[in-house]
Amino acid sequence: MTVRLRAHHLLCLLTYVGKGYSPAFTANYDEVVGRLGEGEPVLIVSGPDDICAPMLEEPKPHCLRESAAERDGLAARDVGALLGRPVQAGERFVLDASSLARMRKAFSAGLTRQACLGCEWSDLCSAVAGSGFHDTRL
Repeated sequence: MTVRLRAHHLLCLLTYVGKGYSPAFTANYDEVVGRLGEGEPVLIVSGPDDICAPMLEEPKPHCLRESAAERDGLAARDVGALLGRPVQAGERFVLDASSLARMRKAFSAGLTRQACLGCEWSDLCSAVAGSGFHDTRL
């Protein structure tokens, strides 16, 4: 199997501590994180992904908004530069411990946070990063 992720969720995964939009969203997110933790590869997609799935049942899911696509573009640019590889639809790779450590270090330093500007979760993510990523689930 492969975990389908939009680019900005590569950043969200770094600080995920079990909080989310709804119990269904959080349960699904936990499942996705479990799959990644077991070494399942990532497939970068354009638009809604496996994390967004529970939100797609809402009348106007935010994952279909232009702002989500803009976050994807910024995250793809920054994470791609950091990892030295393209992060675009169709790319496949494994999020190994080394990649996650590099991504967290850059996130803490603010080098990959452009996509986070204006996000309602930004303060929580900053607090998690400030704690050394304590209690993250991946």
